[in-house]
Amino acid sequence: MGTQMTEMLKGTLEGIVLAILAKKSAYGYEITAELRERGFTDIAEGTIYALLVRIEQKGLVAVEKVPSEKGPPRKVFTLNDLGRQHLADFWETWNQLVSRIDQLPHTTNELEEK
Repeated sequence: MGTQMTEMLKGTLEGIVLAILAKKSAYGYEITAELRERGFTDIAEGTIYALLVRIEQKGLVAVEKVPSEKGPPRKVFTLNDLGRQHLADFWETWNQLVSRIDQLPHTTNELEEK
């Protein structure tokens, strides 16, 4: 993943993870696996675990420790009401941003004509 994509993801990854949790409760590895399935292959697991700590501290998720067959209990994250509101705000902001960006020239030809 290029540097530009990495920088853009820094501001949106929280919303992306909340969107995944809006579908179903999950633990860190499941979230990482879903991100990879969706093409976010260069995101390190450590990045996701740090983000999960932050969203837990912000009170956006409920956390339940579930026994694991292999090793210590897993922390399963569930989006709560505050998290759903935060996600709704994220999508509203995202849609405004996309609308504004869509009004800009998108191709090299358009830029050269100006």
